[in-house]
Amino acid sequence: MILAKVVGNLVTTIGTPHFKNRRLLVVQPLVVEGEVQNDDFVALDNTQAGIGDTVLVLREGSGARQVLNNPHACVVSVIVGIIDSVYLAPKSP
Repeated sequence: MILAKVVGNLVTTIGTPHFKNRRLLVVQPLVVEGEVQNDDFVALDNTQAGIGDTVLVLREGSGARQVLNNPHACVVSVIVGIIDSVYLAPKSP
């Protein structure tokens, strides 16, 4: 699982039935200072998240399909929670 910020949404004209009643959101992984920034990716929304929300993303196909309760869904990343706040403890010397 990773923390990410929702930065956009994706609109399609044709979609798979597995995405029915769910939105596709563009998320940007959050990293601590000094780490390499990863590329944005698309995640299926399972929480009613919106642009600007900090979210918890399950980015593993088998687990994502279990969350959707559909072993045949064509999904790799799914948003499973909206994060209210994040606290990073200072590094120990």
